[in-house]
Order: sequence, then structure tokens, then C-alpha cells
Amino acid sequence: MGCEASVVAAPPLFPKTVPAAEAVAVFVHRRPRRAAPATGRKAAGRRLRRPPAMPDRSAPRRAAHRGRGRISTGQRTSCYSRQLRAKLVDSAAIMIRLQNLTLQRGPQRLLEDAELTLHAGHKAGLIGANGAGKSSLFALLRGELHPDSGDCSLPADWRIAHMRQEVDTLERLAVDYVLDGDIRLRQVQRDLAVAEAAHDGAALARLHSELDSADGYTADARARKLLAGLGFTNEQMDRQVGDFSGGWRMRLNLAQALMCPSDLLLLDEPTNHLDLDAIIWLEDWLKSYPGTLLLISHDRDFLDAVVDHVAHVDQRKLVLYRGGYTAFERARAERLAQQQQAYEKQQAQRAHMESYIARFKAQATKARQAQSRIKALERMEELSAAHVDSPFDFVFRESTKISSPLIDLSDARLGYGDKTVLEKVKLQLTPGARIGLLGPNGAGKSTLIKNLSGELQPLAGRLTRGENTVVGYFAQHQLDSLDAKASPLLHLQRLAPTEREQTLRDFLGGFDFRGARIDEPVLNFSGGEKARLALALIAWERPNLLLLDEPTNHLDLEMRLALTMALQEFSGAVLVVSHDRHLLKSTTDNFFLVADGKVEEFDGDLEDYARWLVDYRQRNAPVSTTPVNPDKTDKKAQRQAAAALRQQLAPHKREADKLESELGKLHEKLHGIETSLGDSGLYEAARRDELRDLLAEQARLKVREAELEEAWMQALELLETLQAELEALS
Repeated sequence: MGCEASVVAAPPLFPKTVPAAEAVAVFVHRRPRRAAPATGRKAAGRRLRRPPAMPDRSAPRRAAHRGRGRISTGQRTSCYSRQLRAKLVDSAAIMIRLQNLTLQRGPQRLLEDAELTLHAGHKAGLIGANGAGKSSLFALLRGELHPDSGDCSLPADWRIAHMRQEVDTLERLAVDYVLDGDIRLRQVQRDLAVAEAAHDGAALARLHSELDSADGYTADARARKLLAGLGFTNEQMDRQVGDFSGGWRMRLNLAQALMCPSDLLLLDEPTNHLDLDAIIWLEDWLKSYPGTLLLISHDRDFLDAVVDHVAHVDQRKLVLYRGGYTAFERARAERLAQQQQAYEKQQAQRAHMESYIARFKAQATKARQAQSRIKALERMEELSAAHVDSPFDFVFRESTKISSPLIDLSDARLGYGDKTVLEKVKLQLTPGARIGLLGPNGAGKSTLIKNLSGELQPLAGRLTRGENTVVGYFAQHQLDSLDAKASPLLHLQRLAPTEREQTLRDFLGGFDFRGARIDEPVLNFSGGEKARLALALIAWERPNLLLLDEPTNHLDLEMRLALTMALQEFSGAVLVVSHDRHLLKSTTDNFFLVADGKVEEFDGDLEDYARWLVDYRQRNAPVSTTPVNPDKTDKKAQRQAAAALRQQLAPHKREADKLESELGKLHEKLHGIETSLGDSGLYEAARRDELRDLLAEQARLKVREAELEEAWMQALELLETLQAELEALS
């Protein structure tokens, strides 16, 4: 079940001879000892060390891992301590420590002699290029991987919660799935059920006390509060996990991790599937989290708001910086400048010494001095030049023609079928316009962009495109439309069949498609690689209007920076929806707010929008109180209002049920296609046409799924509002 994957309870793996007082988790790599080097540093052999002032723990047990580096984590428990903050007082004694750690996955060495120390209560961002080993380091801390050499220690009784990347159950209700994150609570609840069935009074008394100590009586309310913060409506909280799309299931995994009582919280890209509203809420939650946080994120504003340290994975080393991401950038720039200065100074010294050796080595009177310089040269630790090159270097190619306005939307009604999402929309996009769309989840931002792109048509009103308007449209569902069997080069060749191959290869190189990767099919590409390819295809076609719906999902920090710079240089119009506040602040001039069925210019910045969100949530919170002692006239008016609301509810309920039914059928079709795609024989040359048809149908259904989900969510939100009004009158 999900709870077991959310909290790591690694088996105790200490040798039996280690005293209980030494119950600190240590990865041990056993090697024959060798003499310490001349530098005086400790040899590679490792041994268990006693930490200062650690309390006794239960006796550990022995386990080995095929003769490699070994992980010892003591007995981690999934229970609440009496007070988490009390456990974190002695931060000098409680820490995560990596020493001379080497970690390898297959033929690739990810970390080599890496060092890192994090004290209890630290909130650290873990950053580095994709593939640098960040997720593998998380797996190491959870006990799922073992080091190839070196030590990794952390307190033996720490409870580790992490955000999983998959969902293993579809039948659970969303709120129950989140509650499963608290393993101890679930165990107490199961024990209570057994005790009640057995009429065991003593056990019931003890278990109710345990339930109280685990805050069990408020657990359901806490779980629902987490879900609400992440954008779920009250009605959605009681739906099955299988009813949600992949992005919303990831929100459930995040809520489950936050529900889990933990001393160490590991979050891998938690903002990838969140909108800006949910990110702002998550920031506040993590700021008040009392444990130790290790966070992988490519969102620099999110890192600045949450973390107090940044651990950078660079050239197989770990470098810890104090402060948020902005402080890291500044400190790293200074460090690289110093490194380059030291490198250049050393190169000058080496050149001088080599020149001396070459001149005087053969002279008897200078031979001794020359030999001394040769030995000094051999002892000199060679410094590396500072390396700051980005693998990305691209621009959006300029359009040769342009129209003004590019798009004119006037008095438009937008939605799906007979479901209206936005009304009386008036928006004109002219060359040079740079607009960011803000608004609550489900308010209609994607609906607006789909109409502007031509993917949807207005239900009413007028939409006019300029004669020379060329739209570059990016949305997450388009990644599924890429040809899984085609390479990046083939995708681009289809757009430019007469272009020289080397020109296409050079262009794709700017998006970091190089070497063999440029000729490999996208079937096994990561989400980030697919997003880069989709952006490359857009950039090639010389758009003069960019419509970007969450373009930074799955992109690492360097690619986000490259995209930001490319958008700053782009001379056409840009309209963007993004949860990346740095991108919004750097590439847009003004904001439009999509809320309450309207699109209006927003007079303010992102800080003003955060305050607007707080007020919006308060205004739209379900009303749960009723007037005290209303008179007969009020009661009659309430009954009439309630009857009117019930009449309004019926058709909206039918519409929501209809959309839900259609979504269910569509999910079944998609599941059938995914099952068919799992047939290895489908990828044989003789069945190429069948594979192409299946992939095309899958892409079409994915687009329809996104449309239905948005319409369904709009219907549910309207139902929730009407039901809340009805409850207030009852």
C-alpha cells in the first residue's frame, strides 16, 4: 500500500558487536587498509565512529550487501515521537553526513569522494544537471541503494518520508490514500477494530490513548486540509484515486508524503504538477515543517522561499552553500572566479618551472635545482579550470512577416460543448505583447490558450487571426503527440525536408541533442527531453506569437535559464501560463487574471497576486454556519432559496455525471491502447502501420482527456459552490 512506500523503515543492519549507544546509521565500505597519503588525510578504509551524546537505541542486527558498501540505518520507526521539535534540539549530534562517498549506477559514476553535512532542521535544496545523481542520492538515503565506497550516516531512529513517483492503488478514496501516509495511525486504527470486535476493554483504553497521541482524532481534517491546499475540491477528496489524471495523482502522492510524520522529508520535484496557487500554499507549509528537508527542484523562486542551504552536485562532488538559490548563484560565481584565478596562477607557475627545467636540466651546475623543481612539479596538485558552460544555446528564429494585431478576441464565450467556462472575453495580442496569465486552478487559463491556438473554437463571439500570424503553441499534452519511433533529427527533417542535415544537427545541438542521442527514438526519452524537443520544433518554425502553457515542467535549471533568455530576445508576442515565477517576472510586462468566468487585466505583481489568492480563498470558502434563530419570514425565504438552488443543482449534476462517464470510457480506451503498446511484437517492421495508428489514436485521446478533465473540474467546482450555498440555507 501507499503508506509503506511513503515512510522508509529500513532493516537494522549494524554488526552485533557494535554497542547500542553507537546506533547511528553508517554506510561501511570494507577494504584492506593502506598507508595514509602524504597529505595526512585518512586512508580509504572506514570504521564505525561513536557520535557525541547520542541516546541508547535498541540493539542492531547484522546484514551485508554482496561485499559492497553497506548501509546501516538502525531501527527506524514510523511512529510519532512525543514532540518532534524536542528531538531536534541537539543539532550538533543529529545530522546527515556523507564522507568520501562514491556512488555508481551501472557504468556511470555519479558521486566520487563526495562530502556533505546537514544538521537536523536544515532545509536544503539539492540541485544539479539532469542525470547528475540527485534522485540516486535520495534512494541512498532511503536505503534502496548502497554506496560503492565511503560513509553515509544519519540518526538510526529517523523516520523518512518521501514523495513517490508512482501510484500502486486506484480504488482507494483520495482522502484515505492520503491518510495511508501515516503508518502508525493506520496500524492503531486496525488494532482498534480488532479490539472492538473482541470487546477487549483494556486494549481499547490503551489504543484510544495511542490514537490521541498520534493526533488521530484530527487526522481526517488534516488530510483534507492538505488536499485543499493542493487544489482538490471537497467533492474530489471523496473520489477514487483512479478517477484522477497522472498529474493529479502526483498531487495525491505529495499530500501523502506531507501527511506522514517524519524527521526527514525527501521531495523530488514536488512543484512539477502544481499550479502557482498550490506552490504558494506548499511554500508556507514547508516553511513551518519542523524536521529536516531535502528538496530537488528546478524552481529558483520556490528554492529561495523554502531552503536555507543549497547542495550542488557538480563534477561528481557535493558542494554546500548557505542561503537560497540566489545566494548560491552569487557564491558559486565568486567561487568559480577564485578557482579560475588560482588555475591561471598555477598554469603560470608550471610554465615557469617547466621552462627552468628545460633550460638547466642538462647543466651540471643547475641539475640539482632542476631536479628539485621536477619533484615540486610532480607534487603540485593540478587545479581545473572553472567550468560554467551551459549545454543550451538557442533562440526562437525570427519570423519574416508579421501582422498587427496577431490575434483579436472580441466578446467571446469560451468552453466545451454546452459548458461555458469564460464569458465576454476581450483580448488583443499585438507584436511585442508579453502577457502572463494568472488565476486559480480550473479557472480557464488553458481553455483561453487552446482557443487562441485554434485547438478549440469559441462557443460565441469573434476570434480573428492576422494573415501572417504564425503561432508556436506549447502544452504538456503535446509531448504525447511526438512520434515515439522517430528521433529528434527525423522530427526536424519532417518540418524541413530540404534543409541540410548538418544545419539541423547544429540547431538541435543548441537544445542539447548531440552525439548518438540525436538519432535515438524518443520512445524512452525523459519528460525533460521531450519538452526540449517540442520547444525546438516550435523555435524552428519561426513563430511570431508564442502561446506557452506550463513550458518549464520537467526542465532543469540550466534549460529554464536558456528558455528565459530566448524569450527575452524574442521580438514577437508572448502569452504564458507558468508556475515558474522567475520566468514570469523575467519575460512578461503585464498580467491578466482569469477568475470567476472573466479575463481581466491584473493591476499588480506576483506578490499582489499571492495576497489576492488569500482573499479569494476566503471569499470562496464553503459556508458552514447558519443564521441563529431566524424568524418565520427568514425561514420561508430560505426554503424558497433552497428550492431554487436544488432546481439549479439537478442539471449541473447531470452534466458532471455525463462528463465523468465519458472520462471513464476514455480512460478504458487509453488503458487498452497502453496494453497494446506493451506488446513487444508491435514494434516489428511488419506492424509499423499498426503502431503508428495506435500512437495517433493515443495522442488524440490524450487531447480529449485534457478537455474533458477541465470541463469536469469546472462542473464540479460549480456543483460545490451551489451545494455550499444550499447547506448554508438548510
